Amino acid sequence: MKKKILSIIVLLLVSMYASSQCAMCRAVLESEEGQSTAQGINDGIMFLMAIPYIIVGTIGYFIYRTYKKEG
Repeated sequence: MKKKILSIIVLLLVSMYASSQCAMCRAVLESEEGQSTAQGINDGIMFLMAIPYIIVGTIGYFIYRTYKKEG
């Protein structure tokens, strides 16, 4: 059971760099001379993507802790 939990945690924490833009946003941002706006958009999308994982992980931790105390 511990190996399964550890592997899930590792898979969630290890991620590869992803360009998180839709096709239209990418086309508009690639035509820009400086890439600062594109990098800002990518960072914002990655930040918004991380929030649901943090919330679900926190809820999962509290459920795990509740069941651990009962057993």
